[in-house]
Amino acid sequence: MIQIRRSSERGRVRLGWLDSRHTFSFGHYYDPAWMGFGPLRVINQDRVDPGAGFPTHGHANMEILSIVLSGALEHRDSTGGGGVIRPGELQLMSAGHGVEHSEYNASKDEPVEFLQVWIQPDRVNAPPRYAQAAFGAGQREGRLCLIASPDGAEGSLLLRQQARVLRGHLRPGEPVTHALAAGRRAWIQLIGGELDLAGEQLEAGDGAGISGVESFDLLARGDAQADVLVFDLP
Repeated sequence: MIQIRRSSERGRVRLGWLDSRHTFSFGHYYDPAWMGFGPLRVINQDRVDPGAGFPTHGHANMEILSIVLSGALEHRDSTGGGGVIRPGELQLMSAGHGVEHSEYNASKDEPVEFLQVWIQPDRVNAPPRYAQAAFGAGQREGRLCLIASPDGAEGSLLLRQQARVLRGHLRPGEPVTHALAAGRRAWIQLIGGELDLAGEQLEAGDGAGISGVESFDLLARGDAQADVLVFDLP
């Protein structure tokens, strides 16, 4: 079974400094048909003007991943975690029993565009924590690179959920197969390029949920690579 979420159908919020597209219901955008996919609760694609950003605010009991697509994002939080995140890097903040944090465009001249992903944890009120790591283009070239997991395998960041997050830059004409264990499902989010998923054609910003299969193939279409995220979920 495949559920397609087209980029053009996502919710959209536009403020003076923020242009945000929501794959699932978030904030003032509500669609009962799109409340999440298993423990995957939020995929927001945010574009923030130079020097602007989200002032200090709180979260609890959520795994929050930030993936910068262009520009640079500056993070600060009450655990003492912080830094500037750039393309190719992943930030993972486990909010646990509660954390205060802020995100700002690190540049006064260029916009920053990033994905913010929320995954519901498999335990509540754990101590908050912060981690950041780089995953080079070579690690993602022509394959799916594990970037977050419950056991930190392959140098991935530690996630408080039985979920695995993978990212790949797939080459045209070279399909990549991803196997799903029994009872699991996957969400595919296409960041850039064009992709064939089990006969469905995806374009940048599209997402798709897939379940009830043992494996699926991802194939980049056209002349460019496909930049894709795969969420392997319980």
